[in-house]
Amino acid sequence: MIHFLIVGLGNPGDKYKNTRHNIGFMVLDALASRFNESFKDSKKYAETTHSWEGDKIHLLKPLEFMNLSGKATQTLANLYKIPPSQILVVQDEVDLPFGKIKNKIGGGTAGHNGLKDIVAKLGSQDFHRLRFGVGKPEKGGMEVADFVLQNFNSEERNILQTLIQDSITKIEDWIKTNKNLILKESEK
Repeated sequence: MIHFLIVGLGNPGDKYKNTRHNIGFMVLDALASRFNESFKDSKKYAETTHSWEGDKIHLLKPLEFMNLSGKATQTLANLYKIPPSQILVVQDEVDLPFGKIKNKIGGGTAGHNGLKDIVAKLGSQDFHRLRFGVGKPEKGGMEVADFVLQNFNSEERNILQTLIQDSITKIEDWIKTNKNLILKESEK
């Protein structure tokens, strides 16, 4: 049995629920719903585990605000002995236009404080990321930190659910691909 950890980045509370910075939570809520699972909350994080094709898929929403996402990620990774190569972090990405969704392995954090904390706590950058493009403010407009804490506009909301479903498909593909890689490595 293989364990995977999927971490959705966001901020707790209704104030942040529909903001660009919370796209990680939105994607994980939709994924949990697709798996017919619900999150169990502790004070520090919300988690659920789903058995899928003989493996365990752990879903995690850190609840100590974005900048402190590493502790919950580290806690579950250690608990289930999940290496960074089997962790996927779903994050908002201002360097991608709204609606562009890309996978990435390792690399820098591009100033994303949630990612910085995960890298610091895991001691590794070698986890996977699902980068969900939220765009960035126009030059001379609001600061990026303020922009990501804004709700999606009405035009964006019209296609958001489709993009979230696209993200789920990418997550499922990621699980299958990485399972196959792990199985091939174990045959050597």
